[in-house]
Amino acid sequence: MMTFIDTSAFYATICSDDPFHKPARHTWSTLLNQDNVLICTNYILVEAITLIQRRLGIQALRLFQEDILPVMHIEWITPEQHHLAVTALIITNQRHLSLVDCASFETMRRLAIRTAFAFDPHFTEQGFDSIPQLNA
Repeated sequence: MMTFIDTSAFYATICSDDPFHKPARHTWSTLLNQDNVLICTNYILVEAITLIQRRLGIQALRLFQEDILPVMHIEWITPEQHHLAVTALIITNQRHLSLVDCASFETMRRLAIRTAFAFDPHFTEQGFDSIPQLNA
């Protein structure tokens, strides 16, 4: 099974002060112990690295680089995929949706990935399954 990993999941997994830290750690552990291909894009990496460095510092970034990234499969966004993501972003006309989100959705559709490890509600709004499922 393939699971897409979002920046929100990376951050919650690393940051002990994040309100989703416990479910993120549990989900991360479960994913590692199952037969999963863990996928993110290079756009997610840029976003996650920036967020982790700014909010948590270099030690947390080192943890991300050494302990998390080695198990990830990175999908590199091509110029064509970038164009599709920008087009989707403009068409949706939503201020809180990002280019990184749209590139993620395009990648998931292209690779037929149904599940995202994410705490961003945009994934479920786009029709994907999101784990963990949190009580509303």
